[in-house]
Amino acid sequence: MACTRCHADSETGPRGWCTDCERQYEMWIRGYAGDIVVPVLAGMVIVTTVGMLLPFLGTGSLAATIGVFAGFGTLFGMFKLRRSRRRQQFLTASLPRAYLPTKT
Repeated sequence: MACTRCHADSETGPRGWCTDCERQYEMWIRGYAGDIVVPVLAGMVIVTTVGMLLPFLGTGSLAATIGVFAGFGTLFGMFKLRRSRRRQQFLTASLPRAYLPTKT
């Protein structure tokens, strides 16, 4: 099956990319390792305000439980959204000029 990114005739992974394209993506995405900071901060703020501050002000423990789940949901959702945006950004970037996929 052909790779959906470089159209090389080689074995593809679950995303439809060959191993060379997957390797290039993994090397490229490491330059954006700081993308995790914003989702972690947003999740931390939600857990702190809803999960700790509201029970301290007198609401029940159900508010703390909801706050923890909301914080982790925010963290996970924002991370997945950012990851899919980076994948689209990688797909719109052109292939290197002298790109020749290796045959395996």
